[in-house]
Amino acid sequence: MSTGGVTAQRGTPSVLALPGAGDALRERLTDGLARVEALITQRVDHDDPFIAQASSHLTVAGGKRFRPLLTLLASELGTGVSDEVVAAAAGVELTHLASLYHDDVMDEADVRRGAPSANALYDNSTAILVGDLLFGTASDIVADLGPQAVKIQAQTFVRLCAGQIRDDRPCPEGQDPVEYYLQVLADKTGVLIATAARYGAMFGGCDDATVEVMREYGERLGVAFQLADDLIDIASEADETGKTPGTDLREGKRTLPVLFVLASSDPADARLQELLRGDLDDDARLAEALELLRAHPAMDRAREHTFAVASRAQSVLEPLPAGDARDALYALATGVVTRVG
Repeated sequence: MSTGGVTAQRGTPSVLALPGAGDALRERLTDGLARVEALITQRVDHDDPFIAQASSHLTVAGGKRFRPLLTLLASELGTGVSDEVVAAAAGVELTHLASLYHDDVMDEADVRRGAPSANALYDNSTAILVGDLLFGTASDIVADLGPQAVKIQAQTFVRLCAGQIRDDRPCPEGQDPVEYYLQVLADKTGVLIATAARYGAMFGGCDDATVEVMREYGERLGVAFQLADDLIDIASEADETGKTPGTDLREGKRTLPVLFVLASSDPADARLQELLRGDLDDDARLAEALELLRAHPAMDRAREHTFAVASRAQSVLEPLPAGDARDALYALATGVVTRVG
């Protein structure tokens, strides 16, 4: 997939705005998303006003609803949106929201979706417990979809947590840092997006081969999604993303462009390497690192790799029959890696 002629856009693209999504498909997806949103709102509510407020904090802050939209779209490869598809989409999105509460505690983040993060607004303990509560709510929804869905949810949760643990630790000695990092992304981000696509095909009545195509597409798409996020963390300003730029750098996370810089033997990279290996809690050092990294060829190299991963996701779709749904899935992979926020 070439980047030439592609216009970057703010935010993950809605399938409703992508080429290939005809009017009838857009209408079905719009209706499906409204149903997902209503179910999420209903299920995060609580008798205790404080718990209800804390649980809905990120829900009302907005968000892309990328995962449930993918579930709905994948169902269009079969019989389309149903109550089961809506429930699966809500379960996936609540799992994602729960993980964000935990992410913000781990990252000591102050902002999420342009609003104060839950840990900043309340405290770490509350954020962790609300995240656990939402995981439980997601599992409760998925439990009504049958034992296979429960098994997939459990396996997804295990991989997601393992990816987060490994993301918080350095690459083990003797392993290739880039390969290690890409596997971390497959676990911490790819697996849930894979499950979103897999559930849509499953509960849309697709055959096993199509379900597997969507699982593989989703995992590759998820890796591309996270690689693009990593670039956005470096390249974008706060008003474009609703997040604080350089959060990954401040936390010492070695994302793809950082790994490329650290592997360089060019003496001109010595200062940037020194900054990246040091403590970036200081605002001045972080600003310098961001300035140097934004201008470094490693950013272009990482961007090319990101587009290649998205292209591989698109290639997985080839066995699917032609139609609006496949065209929209193909365009979605392009949109994910051309966004700027």
